[in-house]
Amino acid sequence: MSDITTAPVLDKEQLRDLVADVLDLDVAEVTDDAHFTEDLDVDSLMALEITVRLEKEYGVKLAEAELPSITSLQGTYELLDRKLRESR
Repeated sequence: MSDITTAPVLDKEQLRDLVADVLDLDVAEVTDDAHFTEDLDVDSLMALEITVRLEKEYGVKLAEAELPSITSLQGTYELLDRKLRESR
């Protein structure tokens, strides 16, 4: 029997697809460093929708204090990665 954990694995490309879907953008536009509000014109309602989808998709609860980390794909990835590791 292998020693593999069953915690969800965070795949950056899957995350990129999710964000692009929520924002109704081409996946190529959601680069690692594209700032959601400045580069991708994300408003507060879209940001809330991203947060809700992340919580549902990855089974995590994001605290209000963590939301400022969700400003780019890279920041979102790092936050989710940390949350998923903590839940193991």
